[in-house]
Amino acid sequence: MQSCLRVAAAAALIAVAPLAFVQAAPAAKPVAETVLFNDSHFHLTNYVQQGTPIRDYLAIMGDKIGRSTLFGIPLQQQWDFANTGNFAPTYYLQSDAPLYYYSFTDAYIAMQYLSLAPAERARLDPMITGFDPADMYAVDHIRRVLTTFPGVFSGIGEFSIHKEFVSAKIAGGPASLTNPALDRVLDFAGEAGLVVILHNDIDAPFAKGDSLPNSLTQMRDLLLRHPRTTIIWAHTGLGRIVKPVPTSAGAEYGGHSLTHLDIMEHLLENPALRHVYLDISWDEVAKYAVASPESIARTAAFINAHPDRILFGTDNVAPKDQATQLRVFDMWKPVFDLLTPEASYAVRIGNYNRLFDKARLDVRKWEKANVATVKASK
Repeated sequence: MQSCLRVAAAAALIAVAPLAFVQAAPAAKPVAETVLFNDSHFHLTNYVQQGTPIRDYLAIMGDKIGRSTLFGIPLQQQWDFANTGNFAPTYYLQSDAPLYYYSFTDAYIAMQYLSLAPAERARLDPMITGFDPADMYAVDHIRRVLTTFPGVFSGIGEFSIHKEFVSAKIAGGPASLTNPALDRVLDFAGEAGLVVILHNDIDAPFAKGDSLPNSLTQMRDLLLRHPRTTIIWAHTGLGRIVKPVPTSAGAEYGGHSLTHLDIMEHLLENPALRHVYLDISWDEVAKYAVASPESIARTAAFINAHPDRILFGTDNVAPKDQATQLRVFDMWKPVFDLLTPEASYAVRIGNYNRLFDKARLDVRKWEKANVATVKASK
């Protein structure tokens, strides 16, 4: 086929909460006919750690969203009075001030989750995000979160390595795909069974396509180094400015011009990368997919060819109502209408259930062994 496309309060709550590392959360009920999708990519809070109250989010999910990941944003936008005066920026494009890693986001997400009843928790899969992937101590943060909040987290991410306009703003400098700190994180994720959601732009902003995408080789090599880790490449490497432009190809890719979907297909067809998945979250990605009848057809063909490797997500940040939460899903309708029933179900619901059900079991098993060890050593 032609391809195309931390904390006293926390300790107090945990003391009265069930030890979920001993028993897993109740299994989710069969999907109701009204459920449209599971959300593989959702931010409860924004760049200044403000967001939707957890019970409001459950109401927004309603009977339309079956399950959802749950994470904040690991970066805090600094309010630098000398830069913006009395204007308080809430987004990274609203200020020249730096971003810095905000580790408390993980404790906040855990506390929100633990405030719910067990049946409500069963619909959510919290993720750890508050670490610096360029820090060799990052893996210690992840381990500490798991042992402080057993029974809560299913994965790590979304966290970013290369991201347009963001990486250069991070205090201390950007992360790197070749930094051994990142390898330590991914190795530990594989050991503990954590699903990884990784944002990495496939190319530089405003690329013209006259060469292979500038981070493709490093990203591929990173994925190859971690075959035991389930990794979801967020947004298929695309961004607001990083567009799916045709690109020249080296001999490795046949020496001919490639579309973005050609490159993604090349990765998915590599038997050494069966642990790698793509998410098609973010309205910026949806707009590329539905830009023309041709792009709709190519994208649908790509998904139909790889239905078990792609997950739908919104990438919404702190939505206020259900209509806002469903907007990205609605944008994908022209593509979803061309999918086989099996592919549509897999991308919207099935792949999420498969990956995160396994993560829940694997991480609870790791916690059961390691939380007991931590307690015994004290």
